[in-house]
Amino acid sequence: MNPAEFPHAKDTIEHTGVGYGERGCIVKAARKITVEVPAELLKKAQDASGSGITQTVRTGLELIAASRTYARLLELRGKVRFSRTAADLKVDR
Repeated sequence: MNPAEFPHAKDTIEHTGVGYGERGCIVKAARKITVEVPAELLKKAQDASGSGITQTVRTGLELIAASRTYARLLELRGKVRFSRTAADLKVDR
């Protein structure tokens, strides 16, 4: 890895093989955490997501992070006017 091409990359093993065949592909650092979660809540969440523990927790965190955006979108309900009708959009296909 040429440090001049990837100034933000650390020269560590965690970057070895990441983005093989792609120039400039750098994965953001992840944090490993320990969380105590009620077993029944985790089971319900995993059943709902159909994923393992890590992906279920990631999905939950992404939903929480996106909730502010969803709230702002709901505030706009009925306040946005479009210049084209649904019929115009269908014709434009």
